[in-house]
Amino acid sequence: MNKLLRDTIFSRLFGLAMAAVVVSHIITFILLFVFLGDHRPPPPPAHLPQHHPHGILHGPFLGFCLSMAIQLLLLAVAAWAGSRSLARPMQLLAEAAGKLGKHKEPLAIPETGPAEARQSARVFNQMQERLFQQMEERERFLAAVSHDLRTPLTRMKLRIEQLHNEASEKLLDDIEEMRLMLDATLDYLRGSEESPQMLDITSLVAAIVDNMQEEGKAVSMHGEARPLMALPNELRRCISNLLENAIAYGKTAQISLHDSQHELFIIIEDEGPGIPEAELEKVFAPFVRLAVSRNRNTGGVGLGLSIAREIARRHQASLILKNRPGNQGLMVELRLPRN
Repeated sequence: MNKLLRDTIFSRLFGLAMAAVVVSHIITFILLFVFLGDHRPPPPPAHLPQHHPHGILHGPFLGFCLSMAIQLLLLAVAAWAGSRSLARPMQLLAEAAGKLGKHKEPLAIPETGPAEARQSARVFNQMQERLFQQMEERERFLAAVSHDLRTPLTRMKLRIEQLHNEASEKLLDDIEEMRLMLDATLDYLRGSEESPQMLDITSLVAAIVDNMQEEGKAVSMHGEARPLMALPNELRRCISNLLENAIAYGKTAQISLHDSQHELFIIIEDEGPGIPEAELEKVFAPFVRLAVSRNRNTGGVGLGLSIAREIARRHQASLILKNRPGNQGLMVELRLPRN
């Protein structure tokens, strides 16, 4: 019943067919009563025995009503079967599109139904093949780049360590910065293959905060939340990146959890200089750093917020930056849906 009430191709086709059948039967009944109602047979002669009628639902009219009811039932079954056969290929296509990217191999859908549905299924299967081929090529490319770039960096580091002078220290710092940039870039491009699982958000955030406090960082936590379906390592990385960013520019960070029936709000606030309103979206782009942070001590690689937003998107969540009132720092709001 719920399937018939939803706005789907099946419900529309079935509703249209049933409406046409019902209207046609109603019109048939009306025409029969209008044109045949006054053409009754003459009464029998007085000398013939009288037969008392048994009511309108007896005799030929009963047979007519049963015939119409059987026709209506058969047409309803035919409309249901026809609507299902037409809508099923599109439903399979929608289900396959929703599962795209959640499996390591393409899930081909059957090429059945009308010509348009078969063509759509064929194009979708071909698109899946191309996407998975590109993903495999990307993995091979990343592995090759990782190997080919790390090897010369390692050789350079070993050779520079043998110089033992002031210039060698600066060169080693440059090489370390290149290594960190390479690792961050490869991690950003590689993505994640984690599977969602029920996660204790309060314990996760508390563990992150405890580790940072042990490192001497000024981080505090408020609130608690019910467990949530999430990618554990990815969400940990997202929250850690946001806290590290807050500490880098604001020296302190406060993280608070606000739970609701449909969403979980994770809010991180700092006491830094904030971000100009025109730059609030630009800082999410890869390798973008503000002019005040263009140094290796505070600027990082420029991928922290990009990685955090990408992880939020994998959770169907939103990540929003806001300046606190009175230029009192920056507020980061991570909204995780519970559905």
